[in-house]
Amino acid sequence: MRRILTLSLVAATVVAITLACSREGRADAGSATKAAAETLWRELPVAVPGAPAPAAQAAPLTTLAPLIKQLKPAVVNISTTTVTKGHPSTPGFPRGGPQGNPHGGQPGGPGGQLEEFYERFYGQPRQERDFRSNSLGSGFIINKDGYVLTNNHVVGDAAEIKVKLSDGREFLAKVVGKDPPTDVALIRLEKAPHDLPTVALGDSDALEQGDFVLALGNPFGLSGSASFGMVSAKARSLQNGPFDDFIQTDAAINPGNSGGPLFNMKGEVVGINTAIVSPQIGQGIGFAVPISLAKQLLPQLEKGNKIARGYLGVTVGDLTPELARGFGLGENVKGAVVQDVIPGAPAGKAGVKAGDVVTAVNGKAVEDRGQLTRTVASIAPGGTASLSILRKGKKQEITVTVGTRPDEEALARGEGAEEGEPSGDAVVSGKGAKLGVRLQPLTPEMRQQMKLDPDVGVLVAEVTADGAAASAGMRRGDVILEVAQDAVSKPDQVSAAVAKAQPGDVVLLRVKRGNQTSFIPVKIPEPETPPKK
Repeated sequence: MRRILTLSLVAATVVAITLACSREGRADAGSATKAAAETLWRELPVAVPGAPAPAAQAAPLTTLAPLIKQLKPAVVNISTTTVTKGHPSTPGFPRGGPQGNPHGGQPGGPGGQLEEFYERFYGQPRQERDFRSNSLGSGFIINKDGYVLTNNHVVGDAAEIKVKLSDGREFLAKVVGKDPPTDVALIRLEKAPHDLPTVALGDSDALEQGDFVLALGNPFGLSGSASFGMVSAKARSLQNGPFDDFIQTDAAINPGNSGGPLFNMKGEVVGINTAIVSPQIGQGIGFAVPISLAKQLLPQLEKGNKIARGYLGVTVGDLTPELARGFGLGENVKGAVVQDVIPGAPAGKAGVKAGDVVTAVNGKAVEDRGQLTRTVASIAPGGTASLSILRKGKKQEITVTVGTRPDEEALARGEGAEEGEPSGDAVVSGKGAKLGVRLQPLTPEMRQQMKLDPDVGVLVAEVTADGAAASAGMRRGDVILEVAQDAVSKPDQVSAAVAKAQPGDVVLLRVKRGNQTSFIPVKIPEPETPPKK
C-alpha cells in the first residue's frame, strides 16, 4: 500500500496525516474571492494579448537565481510548540512508576496499587506533567499586514508559533483561521512591521502537466532551500477525503517543506507543499494544495470562521462505461450519477432524481463524482447551482439553492449524506445466461422497516455464485427498486424486464443495500456454446 507523508518536521520524524482539497466551483465564490484579492493578497497584472513580453521573460531561461532572490524573502520558517497532557510522573521515579514499571497507572496493571502508594507516601495522587514537543514547517507572507499561509497540520494544535524571516527577524504568530479538510491555515504575525516582503498568488487551474515549478521552504530545518521540477500531474486524489485534488510535482520536497510555496516561472504561488510519498516506496513524488482552492477559503479564514460549504444532499457515483450503456448514453459522455436523493435535501426539493447524470454545474463540465462534490462545496450556502443533467437520455437544467454541508463528523454519524460513491462493487464479468438470482416479494413489515413505498421493492433472496448478478456485485438481502429506471414491486416485473434484454446488453438495476442505494449494471452474457461431440 502506498504510504503518504506530510512534510512538517516533528522531532526529526515524518508524520502521516490525512488530507483533503479541491479546485472546482468558482461560480458563486467568485465575487467574494475577487473582492478579497484587493485587500487580503495580491496578484500579478494580467498580460495583454499581443503585447510584447517583458524583457526579463523574452530571453531563454538559463538560471533561476534572479527569481529565487526575488521570492525568497517572503518565505518563512515556522516553528511550533505543542503541549501534550496526560503523562504521569513523580520526582524520584522513572516514567511509569517505581522501578520503571511500564504498567503504572494503566488499567489492568498494578496502577491501583501505585495510586495508593502515592497517596499514602506523598499525601496526594500522582501529578500529571505537561510534555512539550517542537516541530518545524514553512509558510509564505501574502500581505503587508503579516498574514501567512501554511498547512493546518503545521500550526493546528500549536500552543506557541514562531515565524522567522529570511533576514533573521523573528515574530510570534497566532492562528487566524484553519480548515483541516483541506489542510490550509492562515496565521498572522504579532506586531508585524510595515516593510514585510510578500508574494503574489496565481491561478493553479491554469497549470498544465509539464509546467516548470519552483519549491521554496525549510526541509529538515535547512532554511531557504530551493528545488526545481515540473507539474507531474493534476487532480491527484490520495483517497483521504472528498476534497482531494492535489498538484503532483517532482520538485524535491522533504519533511519541513510543509506549508511552503510552490511557484510557477512568473513567480506566482500556485500551490502549498503538503505531502510526499514515503521515501521507502518512491522518490520525486510530492503533492501541493492548489492555490486556487486556498484563495476560495481565504475570505472565511481571515474572519476566523469555520468554512461553510455548499451541499446538495445526494449520493453520487462515477459514470462508468457499463453504467453509460445501461443508461443508453454514448461512450464519451462524462458525469456523475445520482444514486440517491436525501428526502428534504436541497437537490430533492429542486427536483433532482435518482438516475440523473450530472454533466455540468454552472456551465462548468463535471467529469466524475469528486469533481461534482468539490464544485458544489465551493458554492456558498444559499447560492445557486445550475445543474446540467441527462434524465433518461434527455438534457435538462435544474437550479438548486444549495444548503450547508454537514461537517465530516456529522456525515459519519449519518446526519446527512456524503456526496460520494456508496459502498458496493459494480464490476461486470458475467457467466451464465441469466441474472442468477431468486427473488421474493417484500412483506408490509419489511417495507415499513426499510421505509419503502408500498409499490417499490423486490427482495433478492439468493444469488447464484456463477451468475451475472453475483459477478456484478449483487448480494443476498439486496432490494431491487428499479429495472431500466422503471420501479418494480413484484418478482415477475423484474423477470419480464430482464427477459427483454439480449445477450451482451446491460440491464441497469437500482438496488438498496442497508442505508445505501446505488445503480448496478448487470451484463447479460453470451450463451455458452455446447461442446461438439
